[in-house]
Amino acid sequence: MTDRAFAVVRAGALTTVQDLGRPGHAHLGVPHSGALDPYAARLVNRLVGNAEDAAVLETTLDGCAVRPRCAVTVAVGGAPCAVRIDGRPAAWGAAVRVPAGSVLDVGRAVRGLRSYVAFGGGVAVEPVLGSRSTDLLSGLGPAPLADGAVLPLGPAPASPPYAGPAPWPGPPRELVLRVRLGPRDDWFTPAALRTLTTRAYRVSTATNRIGLRTEGPALERAVPGELPSEGMVLGAVQVPPDGRPVVFLADHPTTGGYPVIAVVREHDLAQAAQAAPGTPVRFVAAGGAPARA
Repeated sequence: MTDRAFAVVRAGALTTVQDLGRPGHAHLGVPHSGALDPYAARLVNRLVGNAEDAAVLETTLDGCAVRPRCAVTVAVGGAPCAVRIDGRPAAWGAAVRVPAGSVLDVGRAVRGLRSYVAFGGGVAVEPVLGSRSTDLLSGLGPAPLADGAVLPLGPAPASPPYAGPAPWPGPPRELVLRVRLGPRDDWFTPAALRTLTTRAYRVSTATNRIGLRTEGPALERAVPGELPSEGMVLGAVQVPPDGRPVVFLADHPTTGGYPVIAVVREHDLAQAAQAAPGTPVRFVAAGGAPARA
């Protein structure tokens, strides 16, 4: 095997390969997938001189550790965390050089949930339907990282590492999700619509790449029974039988049978990716429009 590769020393709770996803296949039942925080993924790629759509590692909560077989420029961003090279502190949010055979350790998130690791040349696993992203729901793309796995790297980029400012909004202390009501808001009582846009929720521990689950007041249905399965979009706020809203994220199913009360603006979903369990959540009607009375 080429020396442009890295071995996984510590896989962490859930570390996956992600790029900007595989759009355009929902009619085949294939979700978009891709980095849950695309702004952070783009940023770390710029820091090492990659194209913004190069594949990176997305860690969850407790980071990961890898050993490159070649000297490589690396950047760690997204959720702030300790970065070490062979036990010595290294910069977070900046390009650093990792010697061949050294261990890069990406530590536990101090704030937020998901950190991103870019390597000069990108993670060069085999693309599936035009993307290298791991899709946990469909099983497409490479498997989540496991200890001892070896993943290839692409050729070193011609562009030098980016040395300018690296703005990133950071993990939210309160997650504010702007929503547009519908398409099935008429399946809920007026009181439920007011509850959605005026009451506080929290991120549930059951949150994953498929959906952000919430804890809080249940939303009362006005229409009994269930829908036939219909198309689901990124950011859809689906309400299962327990009445607690679920916000669909990158690996969401492309169809579903529970009613969708609202849809979150896509711009807000990157912050949802960084909202750790327990983070307060508020749903706000887009444009400040009140809920239907």
